[in-house]
Amino acid sequence: MTMDPGTARPRPSLTPPDFPSPLAQPGVATPASIPTVSALSHTVPVRPRKGRTAPVWALGILVVVLVGLIAYFLNAIGPAASIIGMILALIPLAGVMFAVHIIDRWEPEPRSLVILAVAWGAIAAVGIALGFDFVLSLLFGAGAFVDAPFFSGVVQAPVVEEVAKGLGVFLIFATARRAFDGPVDGVVYGALVGAGFAFTENIQYFAISFIEGGVADTSVTFFVRGILSPFAHVMFTSVIGFALGLAARRGARGAAAFGAWLWGTIGAIALHALWNGSAVLGDFFGLYWTLQVPLFVVFIVGIVALRREEIRLTRKRLGDYADAGWFTAQEVDMLATPSGRRAALSWAGTLRGDRRGLMKEFIADATALAAARQRAISGRDPHAAEDEHVLLARTSAARAALFAP
Repeated sequence: MTMDPGTARPRPSLTPPDFPSPLAQPGVATPASIPTVSALSHTVPVRPRKGRTAPVWALGILVVVLVGLIAYFLNAIGPAASIIGMILALIPLAGVMFAVHIIDRWEPEPRSLVILAVAWGAIAAVGIALGFDFVLSLLFGAGAFVDAPFFSGVVQAPVVEEVAKGLGVFLIFATARRAFDGPVDGVVYGALVGAGFAFTENIQYFAISFIEGGVADTSVTFFVRGILSPFAHVMFTSVIGFALGLAARRGARGAAAFGAWLWGTIGAIALHALWNGSAVLGDFFGLYWTLQVPLFVVFIVGIVALRREEIRLTRKRLGDYADAGWFTAQEVDMLATPSGRRAALSWAGTLRGDRRGLMKEFIADATALAAARQRAISGRDPHAAEDEHVLLARTSAARAALFAP
């Protein structure tokens, strides 16, 4: 700490020693005690699912909304054009999902939550946006905003769509907090919701282009939306997830979490409006190369920084267990570094019966163990200690199976 001139009160440093990086998490609780190596039973427990799965009621609502969306597309666009649009929309979706998988592979999110995130974007968020359009048509008459591209593109669409998508990210945050550990998780969930929304929106755009202009117009639309900007919605909604991820890392709840969501949503709306404004008000391709591409590069750099912080945190928390005798220093290096994991999988493939599957389980459980301990230290998860004990037993069993003759 330094002293303000003329005062006797210390001024806190902007980078306290407890925060090794701006993304680091404070320790606000007493760490859970680590049991001795011989303290656990030899049975392999099942990891608790509470707080890590999609709520059934949300999936039920999505099914009902999906039926309505299918009816809307069949009536408004027709089955043939809808199928063509869906096939084309699958191409950018596949690329986006592969990119999200790369971001998420350090500590993969539960499959049910991945499905919920994509489904919310593709079904619920689209349904909310269409419902808002319907309400506006009832209030002001059908086609009232056809001649107002600025309002519909730069104001209405960013606000309505980002709020609709952001509600899905907040739903996951509120109902599956044990699978929402920090900014990387938030970015992943936001990206998945955005990918789902872009998929359904692309179906509509590609289908209408095919109806109105045939193959030529469809090719142009596919180039702009499927090649130049497949990550647009992903990037917008990731801002919301990032804000909620920071809130999760700080243990925020209630009004504090809502405030983080609101700020993230404002950021997403601003980016969305900027993107749409480049098409409505200016030279789209000129602004694409001078503004949108640099923004995308910044987004990628941010993802890399978040991944490095996640790796650092995993290594530090597994080091706690190494100090207690659960892992060797070499195992921590193996489990907490990308190169170590690659070498471990290669080595496991040379073992009798090819034990790469066991090594993947060992790595996954150890990574989840580090995350559980971080939740215990931060004080934001009262059940984190239970997770720790379960995951310690699972990692011990996986190690024993790897070295079994």
